[in-house]
Amino acid sequence: MNPVKRQILLITVIAAAIMELIDTSIVNVALNYMSGNLGATLEDTSWVITSYAIANVIIIPMTSFLVNNLGRRNYYIGSIILFTICSFMCGNATNIWELVAFRFMQGLGGGALLSVSATVVYELFPKEKQATASALFGIGVFIGPTIGPTLGGYITENYSWPWIFYINVPIGIATAILCYFLLFEPAVKPKANSIDWLGIILLTIGIGSLQTVLERGETDDWFSAGYIVFLSILAVVSLSIFVWWELVTPNPVVNLRILRSRSLSIAAVLTFITGIGMYTSIYLTPVVAQRLLGFTPTQSGELLLPGSIIAVLALIVTGKLLQKGVSPALIVLFGFLCFIYFNWAMSGINMDTPGSSISLNLIFRAIGMALLTVPLGTLAVSSLEPKDMPQGTALNNMMRQLGGSFGISVINTYVARRVASHRTDMISNISAFNTETTNRINTYTHAFQQKGASLLDAHQKALQLLEKVVVKQSSFSSYLDAYLLIGLFFVVVLPLLLFVAKRDKKRALVIPSSDH
Repeated sequence: MNPVKRQILLITVIAAAIMELIDTSIVNVALNYMSGNLGATLEDTSWVITSYAIANVIIIPMTSFLVNNLGRRNYYIGSIILFTICSFMCGNATNIWELVAFRFMQGLGGGALLSVSATVVYELFPKEKQATASALFGIGVFIGPTIGPTLGGYITENYSWPWIFYINVPIGIATAILCYFLLFEPAVKPKANSIDWLGIILLTIGIGSLQTVLERGETDDWFSAGYIVFLSILAVVSLSIFVWWELVTPNPVVNLRILRSRSLSIAAVLTFITGIGMYTSIYLTPVVAQRLLGFTPTQSGELLLPGSIIAVLALIVTGKLLQKGVSPALIVLFGFLCFIYFNWAMSGINMDTPGSSISLNLIFRAIGMALLTVPLGTLAVSSLEPKDMPQGTALNNMMRQLGGSFGISVINTYVARRVASHRTDMISNISAFNTETTNRINTYTHAFQQKGASLLDAHQKALQLLEKVVVKQSSFSSYLDAYLLIGLFFVVVLPLLLFVAKRDKKRALVIPSSDH
């Protein structure tokens, strides 16, 4: 391939990966608009995020299997077309569950855009420049979810929320056309295996049931709802049989045997926690900024921009450090410390905290992500045989997406419980004998009287306003607790880095050559 075609293909596949990853977070700042426009509750609308994540979690570990059986070129271009068509249909959705269904199918198409794109990027670079390839692709992995809210906020505020999906259509068409002419099959074609239909079905049922339980449990009072009990049992049974079957079948859709590698197992856990931090912070911050601090969607997205710019530089530095032989575990340690600081700092903000302070906190989050994205992938495959690397990187990618999906569900449940707890605590301090309460009610009453309300009406409105203040402050405190909980997740798993075997310094740094 001549240099010009090589550069065009490189830009094309990275753009496809960024497009897929942007869609993991671009809807976050538009949830309120979707909810009102489609006549759905915010809890139902959150399925727009979750369904996409579930589809990614299901399809990513199957990517290696699908590439082997369908051919990389066919699978990749077909996935781009599916993603593009479903993006258009999402924009045309007339009710929330139609939108959720097309988002799920969009996520199925998006899985290949992440995994196969990485494979092509690695193949376009010689072995001695694989760290550069990792850094380039890492920029896409990081920038996608980060600029999503900024782009989504601008589009939602200046146009309308369907355009956050329509924007994918021209990019998808251009990407599909370019890949049709430029994308090649690997030099050594993998052998096609028999289709593990049972594994595919068990994985789909298990993950889908588990995610439904996590998402709907709090809304429907957990196990008091019959369908929650049924789906919980179904998830446990399906996933248990799935693990057993994948370990005994000769051609598994997900090769779980490679988890015997300690580095991969530990990297998978750390990547899962990273996914929780990555996606929940992108989910929580716009919600807090818009609902409680009064930011517009555009302003909410702009909070993330300074961190995005700095993170690109940090990713380049990370690639250089890896190329010079710095231990991935050491870089991951600093990444975790940045994330812990970010969550601790965000748990201490108040209603008067300026946007500049929140942006500063988000810079630490961005640097943390930059220090984790590439090294965790390197750590995951550092002790695998070359033939096992595609499945190892696929499992690691799955854990990141699963962490994000799991994290958003858990945080929603946790926040709902903490709101009730904080509200109870605040109400217990409100009484007619409390001087501060009396003064505030009198101030509100006087303000309403000045606007023409009678004393009785003014007093009633003052009590209603006080209730709104209590609800708002309870919600705000709950979100701050959520940041602390996320930080705690990072603290708890940090000791796992001590169990990662020290790399043999005489051995060349292993970079994954594929990412199916």
